[in-house]
Amino acid sequence: MSHTDRIDVVYTARRHNRWVQLAAGIACMGLVANLQYAWTLFVVPMDARHHWGQAAIQLAFSLFIVTETWLVPVEGWLVDRFGPRPVVMGGACCVALGWLLDAWAPVLPVLYVAAVISGIGAGCVYGTCVGTALKWFPDRRGLAAGMTAAGFGAGAALTVIPISRMIQHAGYEAAFVFFGLLQGVLILALALVMVRPKPPAHAARVKRVVATKTDYTTQQMVRAPLFWVMYAMFVCVATGGIIATAQIGPIAKSYGFAAMPVAFMSVSLPLLTMTLSINNLCNGFTRPLCGLISDRIGRENTMFMTFLGEGLALLGLRYFGHDPYLFMLFSGLVFLFYGDIFSNFPATCADTFGARYAAGNAGTLYTAKGTAALLVPVATLLALHGGWNSVFEFAACIAMMAGVCAKVVLQPMRRKWIFQSAPAELHPEPAFNAAPLGSGE
Repeated sequence: MSHTDRIDVVYTARRHNRWVQLAAGIACMGLVANLQYAWTLFVVPMDARHHWGQAAIQLAFSLFIVTETWLVPVEGWLVDRFGPRPVVMGGACCVALGWLLDAWAPVLPVLYVAAVISGIGAGCVYGTCVGTALKWFPDRRGLAAGMTAAGFGAGAALTVIPISRMIQHAGYEAAFVFFGLLQGVLILALALVMVRPKPPAHAARVKRVVATKTDYTTQQMVRAPLFWVMYAMFVCVATGGIIATAQIGPIAKSYGFAAMPVAFMSVSLPLLTMTLSINNLCNGFTRPLCGLISDRIGRENTMFMTFLGEGLALLGLRYFGHDPYLFMLFSGLVFLFYGDIFSNFPATCADTFGARYAAGNAGTLYTAKGTAALLVPVATLLALHGGWNSVFEFAACIAMMAGVCAKVVLQPMRRKWIFQSAPAELHPEPAFNAAPLGSGE
């Protein structure tokens, strides 16, 4: 074997290392995080420039979330069929184009088109990276999904301060152009590293939690009432987090302390910028942590604790949020508990419906985030009439309701489902007698 051949073998082995693939997915997720978590920085300066109204501008955010989530099943199907690389490369182009259009948008319809294009790009990256992580790590699904989702949750923490400063000194248009191109180019480069998941044999044999060995297609999954229970719970918990993501800037401004300087470790920043940095760090930190915990103590037990925690944190914002420091504290806690859904639900979905179609199945469940995003403009209108307190109370109630549902509804339903699917391992027919899709492997 020549020296060049040995180098090629080593390079190929590294690319097929599941930890290298996980790292590439995490990096891609971090690069699309700004499309969602830095959006709130652009709302006020965009409104000051064009006077479109914050509710109209926030409709673009809702369109982004809906597009990002509701197209993920299609993108997941493409990943299952063609592999991760082409899907992520297409996402990279959409990420760059979307923010370039945001910078140029002279009228609201162009802003809405840009939101749709950005949503397609973010969905391509998100659905691919989470779906492939579930396949690479059948032995650590919660941890792998959590680490991948952590890139999306915490990625904006690294750039929220530079984006905020560029908006202040060069205008929001310059920030859209620079960071849009930067993110698109880097994602495109990372896509070249990605390969089809081939988990090692020892990983496939390890079972840390109770999971089915039957692989259900997406068509089969959506016929099961169990799926819709999970979907409804996802919507309930996502609502509070998405409202906080979109509205934390306007809320801080309405409370009168968005620009108040806050010192931390000899660094002084506006309170809103500091809050966003804390929120993104909490949102990223909690995803692998909750995934690891759910691998150890069970999915539903973790959901019960985190969903109740989000509800209590939202009530903390309702009763104590007018104090600037308590505002930062409870806002961070909302994101600390909210982030669990992005590691726990994909892992639960794969445990319940199998790994073969994990990208498409988890992507279908992920559309619940888009459903929850439809409530963002409603929350804006509700705040105009009843104040932010009514918004916090509503979001807190449904999050805590989902926490109780995890124990009393989801847990027994999942146990029954997995027990009933066990005999299917001995028979060729799937549970719903539906013809399976192409393997995509």
